[in-house]
Amino acid sequence: MKKFLNQAEDFIPEMLEGIYLAHPDAFRLVNDDPHCLVAARPVPGKVGIVTGGGSGHLPLFLGYVGQGMLDGCAIGDVFQSPSPAQILAVTQAVDRGAGVLYLYGNYNGDIFNFDMAAEMADMECDIRTATVVAADDSAGAVPGGGEAATRRGVAGIFFVYKCAGASAARMDDLETVQRIAQKAGERVRTLGVALSPCIVPRIGKPGFHIGDREMEIGMGIHGESGIRRGPQLNAESIAEEMMSWLLADSPCQQGDEVAVLINGLGATPLEELYLMYRHVHQILAESHMRVFRVWIGEFATAMEMTGMSISLMPVDEELKTLLNAGADTPMFRQFSA
Repeated sequence: MKKFLNQAEDFIPEMLEGIYLAHPDAFRLVNDDPHCLVAARPVPGKVGIVTGGGSGHLPLFLGYVGQGMLDGCAIGDVFQSPSPAQILAVTQAVDRGAGVLYLYGNYNGDIFNFDMAAEMADMECDIRTATVVAADDSAGAVPGGGEAATRRGVAGIFFVYKCAGASAARMDDLETVQRIAQKAGERVRTLGVALSPCIVPRIGKPGFHIGDREMEIGMGIHGESGIRRGPQLNAESIAEEMMSWLLADSPCQQGDEVAVLINGLGATPLEELYLMYRHVHQILAESHMRVFRVWIGEFATAMEMTGMSISLMPVDEELKTLLNAGADTPMFRQFSA
């Protein structure tokens, strides 16, 4: 393991301290717990949006706390869920009387702890909550079918954050924000490919192995098994295989406008992401779909994993307006279109 760290057990606390020091005007912690992060400038009367999950995925999750996006985040250790008490502390801190939406990925630990926090918020604090679970990973479903319960939440949650955050920012009520988040979540599909593993600092060695000349399509952001492992193909062939699977699973249809996210998993150069987008754009054009807007960069990483993912979401006028809205967080900024 070659990483910039001191003691492995201090990796996340020291990382979080660095974030608070770097962005003192954007973030504040709750109850002296750095794992409980909220926006420094709350908006009275606005629906609060709380997310959370394990560390190791920056800018996911806490990087999207800010204007036009999320209001708070409970963060765990690397690839580990935050506790119900931490989620509840963030919920209490962001509640401004309009209710709180829980928006997080489809992982058992996160579901259990957020559900428990929701019960405590209701019974102990009289805070109304609603939940949307992002489950966009096409590797968890058979093309053309499959249950959402089998899908992992991966990089496509960015679209759900963006739409729900813009809805809350224009002061929509809790039911509307939840509806929009659910609508976006049901439309988005994501598929990733990995070329190398990643290392959890407390473990000190790769959690899985990929051969020097191998790739795995569909691998999850914690190293979960994918669809197929085999010899590494060239970029065009990888894009064709991924897009064939995605378009078979996606609600996208000919004539649709689609939002596209090309996401790096931590150690993939931006040049390679743009090269992959070239092929994605060509395939969409051949499928008679128009690109409404594209985001390219690192939006949901997996430590230092070499790989990338493609997310597609067909958009209507409502979602286009929300995706075009401005946002300002320390790790994501966008001007209103």
